[in-house]
Amino acid sequence: MAKAGKTESKPPDAGPLPPVKSPVDKAALDTAFEALKTFDYGSARAALLPIDDAVALAAADPKARKDLEGRLAGALGTNLSKPAKGFLCRMLARIGSADCVVALAALLDDADLSVLARASLEQIPDAAAGKALRDRLPALQGMAKVGVIQSLGARRDAESAPALAALLNDADAHVAGAAAAALGEIGTPESAAALRTFLPRAPQAILPTAADAALVCADRLTAANRRDEARTLLETTARCTLPKHIAAAVQRRLAG
Repeated sequence: MAKAGKTESKPPDAGPLPPVKSPVDKAALDTAFEALKTFDYGSARAALLPIDDAVALAAADPKARKDLEGRLAGALGTNLSKPAKGFLCRMLARIGSADCVVALAALLDDADLSVLARASLEQIPDAAAGKALRDRLPALQGMAKVGVIQSLGARRDAESAPALAALLNDADAHVAGAAAAALGEIGTPESAAALRTFLPRAPQAILPTAADAALVCADRLTAANRRDEARTLLETTARCTLPKHIAAAVQRRLAG
């Protein structure tokens, strides 16, 4: 005798689902932006946590990300304290795009904020960030200039190679050394050519840095299957009077 099957009950119709509530507490976010206006050294960081939270949530929501980026960049251009602007730079490093580049680039010559501004520009993948760094480079001096050079190297910004090659001859040894290191990081044939020309006449104070840069550049060229150009650069480096550890590293690569 066949067993009777179970009778399945249909759940009652609950009606249309309620609208999804935004996870961002807009009132708290507005309060945090207000807190930015008085935020300064010694202020409680907790007052800005809703902005932190909104930035984290915006990563998965393109519209929210764009809206929040615009709000952060707009605040960066107002009369806020240095700590408040530093906070904004750190937030833009996480969600920034081409839309905030101008606001960040305006801080590149600010002694207190240039490090955070350029660190943010390093993180923005859009080509506009690299262009902003290149465009500001000629007007900067001292450590602000060194920092932007380092950022161009960190971005491996190939378009900056001609400007960096010219800076190898800068009277400031920090600038010249940073330019050499950045060319090494960029690691293109144009970078290699600049280092190859510079190495035989590099001042002794900069030569170790330039030789290290040549090693990095050669490694990048080798990884890009440009072995002949890498070897030519290493051979030029080997003819220089180098510290023993650098000379040994050059010879290992030539023997490899």
